[in-house]
Order: sequence, then C-alpha cells, then structure tokens
Amino acid sequence: MKDITFGQYYPVDSIIHKLDPRLKIILCIAYVVLIFLVKNFEGFVLIFLFLAGVIILSKVALRSILNSLKGLLFLILFTFILNLFFHNSAEDTPLLYWQPFADASFFISGFYVLITKEGLIFAIRMLLRLTFLMIGTSLLTLTTTPVELSDGIESLLSPLKIFKFSPHTLALIMSIALSFIPTLMNDTERIMKAQKARGANLDTGSLLKRAKALIPVLIPLFVSALTRASELTDAMNARCYNGDKGRTKMKVFKLKFKDFVAFFIMVAIFLIILLWTNHLTLIVF
Repeated sequence: MKDITFGQYYPVDSIIHKLDPRLKIILCIAYVVLIFLVKNFEGFVLIFLFLAGVIILSKVALRSILNSLKGLLFLILFTFILNLFFHNSAEDTPLLYWQPFADASFFISGFYVLITKEGLIFAIRMLLRLTFLMIGTSLLTLTTTPVELSDGIESLLSPLKIFKFSPHTLALIMSIALSFIPTLMNDTERIMKAQKARGANLDTGSLLKRAKALIPVLIPLFVSALTRASELTDAMNARCYNGDKGRTKMKVFKLKFKDFVAFFIMVAIFLIILLWTNHLTLIVF
C-alpha cells in the first residue's frame, strides 16, 4: 500500500515543480487528448521520449513513477486481454485460431479463440495509451501539491461563476479527495495487519475466499473514512467556514516568463508529434 504513489506529492526542487499549476493542468489535458489522437507506433515512441524528458526535468524518482501504475495494473492488463480477443472482423488477418470443444456437444462446440493481427496491434495501442495516460497524470500530482491543484482548478473554472456555479466547492472536493488517498491507504494497511494478527487469512485461498476475507477490512475502513469526514466537517464548522464568500488567497497565481516559454515549447512538441504520427503536411505560406 505504501508503494502506491498515485495522488501523492513528491517534494523536490525542479523546473516542472515551479511551473504555474494552471499551466500544468491545461498541458495535462492537452496531453491526454494527444494520446488518443496518436494512431501509429512512431507517435508512441515520440510520446515515450517526451515523457522521459519531462521525468528527467522533474527530478522525480523513476520508482515513484512506476509505483503509480500498481493501482491500475490489473485494469491495464484486463483491457489489453479484452481487446486482444474481441477486436476482430472478417477482413482481419488471423494469427491464432483455436476451437477447444470442436468435438463436444452442440451447445459448446461453437466456442473458439481467435487472435488477429489487427486485434493484437489495437490491444498494444490501448496498453500503451493507458500506461502513458497513467504516467502523465501521475506526473501532474507528483509535481503539484493538492492545494496548488485545487487553486489552479478554481482559477480555471472561475468564468463559470456567471452561471452560479461554485468552482471553489469543486476544487475543495478534489483537494480533500487527493489529500485523503495516502491516509486511506495507511488505514487499509493498518486494518489488514490488525486482522491478520487476529488470525484472518487474506493472502491465500481462491479468489472468492479472498474476496470474502476482505469484508472485515472494508467495514472498518468505511467506518474510519466516515469518522474522518465527520471530524473534518466539525473542524470546518468550528472555523466558521462559509464557502468562497469573502475568501482571499495567500498566494495569487501570476504567469511568469518561464511559464510562457514552457507553454510554447510544449505546444510545439505536441504539434510535432501530432503532425508526425498522422502524416499531415504543414504548409507554410
């Protein structure tokens, strides 16, 4: 549990850490869109080189980046397998065809396993997309504090106030959720150790037995989360918290020269990747 670093901040002095959080949020959204626009493996190679450069500039330990993938490793592999076996059509080139129950009864004789070249390529693309997506979003949380993230989101959504929408409330919810991720992980580990000390078997047995064994862990975890939420509510009420009415900021965001330089460099890199991977022609008049 302690090795999972998603949602945690990695304190270090780097260029990426010092950038404006609003700029990092906008560039992260553009990066996510770019990932799903890439259509060939040359583009994924360029994205990999881009991520490697950002990781080097951010001075974040590679172990922390890889640990952020642990939480969604099962989802990534499950998506890969799902696309591998079910993404095929009549025009695809078959690589593997297996009908294990060909001589069985009529009801199960029609079952077969088919892997095609196109399905394999599509599954690898989805695997790379999800992996790069997770790494990119983890870099955002690793290089930006939850307070900076919430203030940046609130600043970006401030135009929505004309529609009587409170961006401060949304930013506060996201900030509390991010800050409670490490706390809930520590609570989960503490409860699991306590249950094991009482004789609970959480690591062996079939999948169904291990799922049932997690019930004594989930119930205290929910109780602990609700207790913390109640205590947080009481603390906010005791401090006369009243939303964003009359609130001021200790740190006011101001774009600096380095932010503009980073923005134009990132936009140029994104355009190069997009043009390169989609085989478009840039005409300069």
